[in-house]
Amino acid sequence: MTLSARAEEYLLWLNFERGRSAQTLSSYRNDLLAYERWLRERGDDHDTVDVEMVESYLSQLRKEGKAETSIARALSVLRGFHRYLFDEAGTQRDPTADVTPRVAPIRLPKAIAQERVAEMIDAINATSPKDLRDRALLEFLYGTGARVSEATGLNLDGIDFDSATARVFGKGSKERIVPLGRALREALSAWLSPQGRDQWRPDRWARRGDAEAVFLNSRGGRLSRQGAFGIVQERGAAVGLDLSPHALRHSCATHMLAHGADVRVVQELLGHASVSTTQIYTKVTQEHLRRAYLAAHPRAQT
Repeated sequence: MTLSARAEEYLLWLNFERGRSAQTLSSYRNDLLAYERWLRERGDDHDTVDVEMVESYLSQLRKEGKAETSIARALSVLRGFHRYLFDEAGTQRDPTADVTPRVAPIRLPKAIAQERVAEMIDAINATSPKDLRDRALLEFLYGTGARVSEATGLNLDGIDFDSATARVFGKGSKERIVPLGRALREALSAWLSPQGRDQWRPDRWARRGDAEAVFLNSRGGRLSRQGAFGIVQERGAAVGLDLSPHALRHSCATHMLAHGADVRVVQELLGHASVSTTQIYTKVTQEHLRRAYLAAHPRAQT
């Protein structure tokens, strides 16, 4: 099934007018495909949708077992789409305007203990090009709190060892500067040495942009998001951890706050548009404090 011309126009508008990332557009496309499939099965289209139909669609998602966070995201997509149709395509109404979303419970991010992160990284021998690359990648994800797409999109000219900083591009291609700590600088220097990245440098680059990539795969191409995910899983499994790149981002934020970092500093580091997003991590550290208190204070359980 393909999207309607209106939906395709909306995605183009999001791309060029709002600067949405390719990953965001892909997610929107999937939500719109599911929505339009549901409309066609009912014999309806965008012009006939009303509030009751939107709520019926959300109820259908719940019956299918979708999480409230996924349903909230779907509603957000529908809101944007129908608002676009109302403002730009001349539809008579916005059927999502009066739909009240359910408040999804806050799901606290899961952080890995500092000792376990160190154990995972230190378990890498860092002698072969693969070891050097993997260690540098893990240090980068944990040391900067970068998203996996920001790590795989990192270019050589984005690293400045003199100022100990790196330039990454986040959601909506927004640029930010992140600091490089000592352990991360050492890991990057080892990977970018003749014993590391140069060993995988091909005689001829297959794609434009691969030559500038910091992180390569063994074939000499830019490391993909899927490849980075596999590395994190492999290295985590080696020490008994089941984790994703995002878990290292969560851990970076949680550990910094636990050691006294200001929440706005962490917001800037992670590239959150709103400090309220970062404040979720303060709940993690508060919950840790509560558990530690209950377990250790002699009068906590009396």
